[in-house]
Amino acid sequence: MNKTDLKKILAAVKTGTLSVSGAMERLRLLPFQDLGHARVDLHRELRCGFPEVVLCQGKTTEQILNILDVIVKGGGRALATRAAPEVFDAVLEKHPEAHYNKMARMIVIQKQPPKVSGGLILVITAGTSDIPVAEEARVTAEAMGNRVETLYDAGVAGIHRLLSSHSDLAKANVLVVAAGMEGALASVVGGLVDRPVIAVPTSVGYGASFGGIAALLGMLNSCSANVCVVNIDNGFGAGYVASLINQTGTVRTKKETVRDATRKKTPQARHS
Repeated sequence: MNKTDLKKILAAVKTGTLSVSGAMERLRLLPFQDLGHARVDLHRELRCGFPEVVLCQGKTTEQILNILDVIVKGGGRALATRAAPEVFDAVLEKHPEAHYNKMARMIVIQKQPPKVSGGLILVITAGTSDIPVAEEARVTAEAMGNRVETLYDAGVAGIHRLLSSHSDLAKANVLVVAAGMEGALASVVGGLVDRPVIAVPTSVGYGASFGGIAALLGMLNSCSANVCVVNIDNGFGAGYVASLINQTGTVRTKKETVRDATRKKTPQARHS
């Protein structure tokens, strides 16, 4: 259930078109629905602004379908990560509006496109091999209603490629940087901009990169104070946090507008 559905129920109770018992019946599944193999969080969108996201890795196709059905029924949109092509084929049969990004391994189900708000999120990779992780960040951020652009293969081994796109860096509100090997790109980008940089260490690299641990440690030890770090290959987490940062000002503006409008309608107390 999303915010719109809840507002409709409350409005119906207020106008008398829906009884309290009827409202309770509609709300009885909150805050979660127990499927036996999963307890789907139906309050997630109300609390956090976006529905529960399904990690497909380790789940059967049947389990994934059951969870997605509940999420879509509750809010009309769903996001699934680390999904194999055969999982998408099964999802598509039940949800023809579903889309699949093969490189990101993500399924997006949206009955209506999200309303875009906030500024620009720029997703950057050090190399071509980092693109799958970057695409996971991009798809996540776009599904959450953000404008996203990409700058791929701009690593420090050819730093002129990054510097030639300085104007693109400057116009971004938030930057996501995916890099393997030693993970140096995040620090370089952080030193060029006055915006938050979300660093994503990837498991790309030779022996001593230790499956992304070298990049992770390098990013954690960044001397650029505007760099924060998510886990290895966690493009989803980077895209999610980038969205929260990007839309924070928009959310506050909406709340302030409502508050100011309420104040204008409320008679001010007179003081003698």
